[in-house]
Amino acid sequence: MAIKLFDAELKVMDILWREGATTAKRLAEILGETVGWSKTTTYTVIKKCIDKDAIERKEPNFICHPLVTIDGAREYETAELINKMYYGAADQLVASILDQRILSKDEIERLKQKITDMENTGEV
Repeated sequence: MAIKLFDAELKVMDILWREGATTAKRLAEILGETVGWSKTTTYTVIKKCIDKDAIERKEPNFICHPLVTIDGAREYETAELINKMYYGAADQLVASILDQRILSKDEIERLKQKITDMENTGEV
């Protein structure tokens, strides 16, 4: 599901991805403690997520269930970044990351393994 989630919406979704289904009241408590949001702000952001079909609200107790997975959100954001900043060239994003030398040896090994796996399964 391709949905653009803004930073505030991602804060709500992050809790749901980590905690699973959570009441709106508990979301407001967590976000009040961690971000300083009021209950009203949290409920407004939850409503935006519901309107986008990122969250489903169930009764009783206004339980929020995530409808978007973290992997789906990551895929969407990565595609947006590649299209916006690298004109659709994913290799340029990878080259930029490599040029910055921000990857650990373990991360590089995982990338190599991912490429090998893709080659072996015919995904490339």
